[in-house]
Parts: sequence; C-alpha cells; structure tokens
Amino acid sequence: MEEMLFAEKIRSSGARVFRVGGCVRDSLMGKNPRDVDYVICGMEETDFCRRFPEAKKVGKKFPVYLLEISGRMCEAAFARRERKTGRGYRGFCVEFGAEVSIEEDLFRRDTAMNSMAEELPEGNLIDPYGGRKDIEKGIIRAVSEHFMEDPVRALRAARQAAEHGFSIEPGTLAYMNRCGDELGDEPQERILNEFKMALAAERPSIFFRSLQAAGLLRLVFPEIYQLRGKNQPAYFHPEGDAYEHSLLVLDKTAGETGNLAARFAALTHDIGKGTTPEEMLPHHYNHEKRGLAVLAGWDKRMTLPKLWVQAASLVISQHMRAPRLEKPGKIVELLLAVDKSCLPFSDFNAIIRADHGGLPFYLQNYENILRVLHSVSGKDCPKYLEGKEIGRWIRAQQVRNYMMIEKECSGGGEHGLDGTSEKGH
Repeated sequence: MEEMLFAEKIRSSGARVFRVGGCVRDSLMGKNPRDVDYVICGMEETDFCRRFPEAKKVGKKFPVYLLEISGRMCEAAFARRERKTGRGYRGFCVEFGAEVSIEEDLFRRDTAMNSMAEELPEGNLIDPYGGRKDIEKGIIRAVSEHFMEDPVRALRAARQAAEHGFSIEPGTLAYMNRCGDELGDEPQERILNEFKMALAAERPSIFFRSLQAAGLLRLVFPEIYQLRGKNQPAYFHPEGDAYEHSLLVLDKTAGETGNLAARFAALTHDIGKGTTPEEMLPHHYNHEKRGLAVLAGWDKRMTLPKLWVQAASLVISQHMRAPRLEKPGKIVELLLAVDKSCLPFSDFNAIIRADHGGLPFYLQNYENILRVLHSVSGKDCPKYLEGKEIGRWIRAQQVRNYMMIEKECSGGGEHGLDGTSEKGH
C-alpha cells in the first residue's frame, strides 16, 4: 500500500503516525534514506492488527510490525518509553501503549539528529531536542544521559561521525567514555556490525579517531590502539606514527574502493608494527610476520568475516615485497597469487599505491601481463614432459614471457617506485 493510504487508515482511527529517526535525518540532509521507519501514537495493538492483518509482528519485548509501504518493507512500531534495569542492551524495561507521546518516544533515542519525526500526512517536523540545528552545525549530540543505557551507542555515534563527517560534542564524548564499562560485556556481533558500517563510510578514519577521543579505542580495538606512538622513519612517513599512517592508507583506499575487505586490509596492513619492540624503533623489521599473528588474535576475539581475513593476510604478507621485487620469477609468482586471491587486483593496487605513493611497472601493467601469463598452457609443452615437469615448464615460459614484456615496455626493466629501498620501514 502507499504511504498516504497507510497514514489515512491510522488517522481514521483517531491515532497519529510519524516517520522517525534516520529517514528524517537523511531527508533533511538531502540524502536518500536507506530505510523508512514509522511510529504510531494513540492506537491499541489490537486495533492495528484488525486494520493491517497482513502486518508481520517481529518485536518480542514491544510491538514492531513489518509492513510493505510504498514498495519497501518498513517497520511500524508503537511509541514506547524505556527504563534501564540492568546491564547491556537487554537491561531495559519497556513501556508502550496508546498514552505514550511521540516526544517520549523520541526522548529515549540516542542523538538529537536521530530524534526527529515527521507527522503524516502533512510531513510536519517534530524536533523537540534540536536535531535540525545539530545537522546544520555538523555535530553529534546525545539527547540525554539515557544515551549511556545502551553501550553500543558509543560506537554508533563514532560511526555516524564517520558517515556524515560530523564532530562529536564534548558532553557526548563523556557519555561515550562512560559506556566503556559495559562495552566489554557486549556481544562481539554488535560491535562487528558497527565496525562494518564504519568501514563503509566515506572517511572511516573518523570512526577510530572518535573512539580515541572518547577513550574507547584501547578497549574496543586494541590492535589499532597499539599502533599509536610507534614512530617510523620520517623519510618514508612524514605523516607520523604507524597509527596515523594506517588511518591515512585506510582513507586513501576508501577513496578508490567500496570493498570492505579491501578497506579492512588497508587498515591492518601495518598492524604488526603495534608489537614492534621499543628498542627497534623507528624500524619495524619482520612486522609482516608479527602482523599475521595479531590478525589471527583479532579474528579469534571477534570472528571477523572470512574474506576480510583472507584479504588482510595477503596484504600484510605482501605489502612490503610488492614494490621492491626485482626477480622476474618472484614477480610472476606474486601476480598469480594476487590474481587467485579473494582481493580484486584493482583493490590490491589501491592499497599498495596508498601505502607507497605509487606502483612498480608490473602492477601498473598487471592486466596485460596476466593475459600473457594465462596464455601459457600445458598443452604446448614438449610431449616428453610429465607430472611436475609440466608445471615447471609452464612457470619457466611465464617468466620468459614476463621478461619479454618488461624489456619491451620499460627498456630493460626498472624496478621499484623510485629506486629507494623501504626495507624495515
């Protein structure tokens, strides 16, 4: 049914209905809302079910119904109040009923910009807590101290700062900090869900910077926090320590690809530097090997998406080798390994380019080179070869063909980005 018919059925019973939350915020920001949610005031649940028999109830503690409205599945909920009674996001007492007002429902929400409503059918804005002004100022501000009742709201505020490029005002940062005690008890799936959405933001680095400003980065993402203060050779990294470098590479990579596995790999490419002994600084010898161990520990703690781990493992192990390889056999080996991996070659290149400032010849021309490498077939090998000998012949031909391409295109084959070595940086 169309939205206006939905609103008319609600209004005809003497009740009120509102668009609420993120869809109102996005509309005011000129963005296309991902979802549209509705809140109903002044109606009993039995009356709603009688008027909308096709609606499917999905809420357990309070009435939430799924209903197709204007061509999309939407949530329609009854206005409610919440009262904290225990720890975590389950520790709530929920009250709902026809007497609960829209202002009370909006008050229980996290930030002012998410606590607005538009009453249907006219679309009049209900903004009792100043969300529209916050959007104009580009700030994220908690509605009240009730913000702390769900500790994951701290991650949500940081994530929304990254999504919208907003800053978080000091009082809300303080509330976020006070969420730290309960955050440790939260299911890792809830934290991972916010992490996924943060990586999808235009500037994911803001998510981590916001958590650090709130004093939560060490608790939630210790692997990233450990990069702070791990200084590097200034010649290669004028941007600062390994933390600053990693966030820079993350944002640069995000500017080229929306692939979350690639963005995660960019974030974690230098994660081993967080475990570099102080006496070794500013060098980070063998940080690739240590990085794989850190990644494995992170995955054990949070159960990361499999593709993320595979992509990150490839980049962690190869990001230092890729710009410096000179032997044709090793170059062919790496090209074929990346080609077989879960990470698209364009994304691998985006990370290497963000990390090193450029690409070597063979990565710049990977498409043409791979075409020639894949043209080599065991069908063309000498008939007397058998078993592993066929594989060795194929690889020898691939290396030979690569050397010919390199000679033709680069006049003898220069390697590296600028002739410098970045060993141990």
